[in-house]
Amino acid sequence: MLETGAGQGEITISPDDLSPEHARILQMIYRMVLMALMILFANSVVLLASEESVDTIVKKIDALYRSATSMADMEMQIVTPHWERTLSMRVWTKGMDKTFIRIDAPKKEKGVTTLRIGNEMWNYLPKTNKVIKVPPSMMMGSWMGSDFTNDDLVKESSMLNDYTYEKIVPDDAKPGHLYIQFIPKEDSPIVWGKLITAVQADDLIPVWQHFYDEKGNLMRVLNFKEIVSFGGKTIPSVMEMVPQNKDRHKTVMRYLKAEFDMPIDDNVFTRRNLQRK
Repeated sequence: MLETGAGQGEITISPDDLSPEHARILQMIYRMVLMALMILFANSVVLLASEESVDTIVKKIDALYRSATSMADMEMQIVTPHWERTLSMRVWTKGMDKTFIRIDAPKKEKGVTTLRIGNEMWNYLPKTNKVIKVPPSMMMGSWMGSDFTNDDLVKESSMLNDYTYEKIVPDDAKPGHLYIQFIPKEDSPIVWGKLITAVQADDLIPVWQHFYDEKGNLMRVLNFKEIVSFGGKTIPSVMEMVPQNKDRHKTVMRYLKAEFDMPIDDNVFTRRNLQRK
């Protein structure tokens, strides 16, 4: 039945007035609109989940080797074409802003200590019995002649706070890996143009990290190896830093033993403790 509203120009169509073909077309249109709305909603949910996932990955990278507290026995093997040496050390951390490192061997470097509190860092050299404050301009300098910088060792910079970051899919992407690109913020004291980190998709454990200069040249590769559980925390126990502008150079850091979330006295992280034997 077809009705026209008086003076309104409106037409009301009863379902009985539709042919089977017209009814089928209207039903298809309804399904297509419904499907489009469902896809739009699903994409919005996926986008939000993806953003949360990026934050989760970056937070885990930032706190990978830290908890409320940590204490570790470590070795650092420095390899060059002309010489090689291994340092034994003990490292204490508290939160994200306190680090204390003491070298135990070899005899030549025994007693060298490093303290970082917030944005300040000091080194103690027992041979001269002097405490030297490391200026911000030296944070990217080599620590103990290794391929790791002062900043690498004490983690002054924060992936979460000092960089903007996003997920990317590089040309050489591998199945099972996620990739995050980090760009330093304008006000952060970072010398790198960008960083790219690959993590395992299932557990967010890092696989490698690439460091690029401001011109886009690859300068360093940090490889994470030999995943081990220490006190219920799973971490790569080996970090291998390979500079790309030095032939046959590398530095390998090994965690021999580690504890997390145990009580550590605040007196550990003091300048007075730098000179204690």
